[in-house]
Amino acid sequence: MQRIGLLTSGGDAPGMNACIRAVVRKAIYHGLEVIGIKRGFSGFIEADMGPMNVSSVADIVQRGGTILHTARSDQFLTPEGRAKAYGNIKRFGIQGLVVIGGDGSFRGAISFNREHNLPIVGVPATIDNDIPGTDCTIGFDTAVNTAVEAINKIRDTATSHERAFIIEVMGRQSGFIALAAGLAGGAESILVPERPFKYEEICERLIRGFHRGKLHSIIVVAEGATGGMELASKIKAQTGIDTKVTILGHLQRGGSPSAADRILASRLGAKSVELLMEGATKMMVGINKGEVYHIDIEESLAGTKSVDLEMYNLANILSA
Repeated sequence: MQRIGLLTSGGDAPGMNACIRAVVRKAIYHGLEVIGIKRGFSGFIEADMGPMNVSSVADIVQRGGTILHTARSDQFLTPEGRAKAYGNIKRFGIQGLVVIGGDGSFRGAISFNREHNLPIVGVPATIDNDIPGTDCTIGFDTAVNTAVEAINKIRDTATSHERAFIIEVMGRQSGFIALAAGLAGGAESILVPERPFKYEEICERLIRGFHRGKLHSIIVVAEGATGGMELASKIKAQTGIDTKVTILGHLQRGGSPSAADRILASRLGAKSVELLMEGATKMMVGINKGEVYHIDIEESLAGTKSVDLEMYNLANILSA
């Protein structure tokens, strides 16, 4: 192995740059050359790529987003598009590939590996934390901290106006951000896709809280559970309580990565280079009980990952 490619794909996540830095510097340390591929698989097809060196990744460990940029590529979903990408692989002499991204990125990488046998290592980076086979993904911790900071600020306004506030967080069909931010932020109710809920119970909890003198109520809802506006409408209809909604949206993806995300990204990025040097073909690096390890990408994606229901029950107990 003399030359590897590196790309970021899918939604951006805080810590991607720290991972890029780790891959490049680890590879160069071992005498490998690194080709940076711009805009994910789109750049793969369009040959938008070039060599990276130590200076290419200077002063990026603290930056959010990704210096390689990211984009989705419908063309890469076709055999013809992947064949064109493989032509560029041969043109640039790339012998292995590190893909930093989420499940969609990994599925694309698997298809490419099957058709063209290019060794690939995936590094899980998504704020949603929904990749099976790893306890935590790059970007999740920062997204949770961003959500908690928003909860803290909104609570001040909620108390001042004696109102209920709904805070809608990202996560697609997983409730990891909602549960972690809700527990850390002391939310009165947390709604996640993995746990069925009844609107009546949410309303009853609100009413009980205000009857015992609570000045405010904070409800954290994952976007995959229900829409914040829909929930506010039902609360208003059933209780008469004026409920405001804040949708954090892409705010959660941006910003300087937390120390935890920088460390995780550095560890996983470095491990991905080691695996390629050892001859890995389609592996994903991850964290298992605090230790860096690796797992077959297909085995990972065939698994399931759900929120910790014990933690969910604890959040309900503490907010009662």
